[in-house]
Amino acid sequence: MEHKPAVAVIALQEGKMLFVRQMRPAIGLAPLEIPAGLIEPGEDPLAAAQRELAEETGLTGDLTPLFSFYVSPGFTDEKTFVFLAENLREAQATPDEDEAIEVVWLNPEEALALHRRGGAEFSATGLVGVLYYHAFLRGR
Repeated sequence: MEHKPAVAVIALQEGKMLFVRQMRPAIGLAPLEIPAGLIEPGEDPLAAAQRELAEETGLTGDLTPLFSFYVSPGFTDEKTFVFLAENLREAQATPDEDEAIEVVWLNPEEALALHRRGGAEFSATGLVGVLYYHAFLRGR
């Protein structure tokens, strides 16, 4: 199934990782996610990542491409490009009209422990983000 490509942003500040939560009716939960969204036609992944970060969190920063992955290659061709955001500063938040987004700052170890204890669910991007942090970014 053809699907637009997407972006996701691992945003770090003072030892904490930025998560967003919004109700997802398909699962009846508001999982921990990282800022993410679809790339608009003609938009490059970096511009889309900057836009999504600002729209969902009211922040901007220095973005560095990290990696990309296929979300569910047995079902769709959707590819997600993941960026690291550092040196964060305020920007204009402009969430979509149907989005009620809560910004949550957690220590990445705390987020993973919370999930292991059953205290929070992750979306795919949230889990990819926190695991990437543990594998490659911790201690930077």
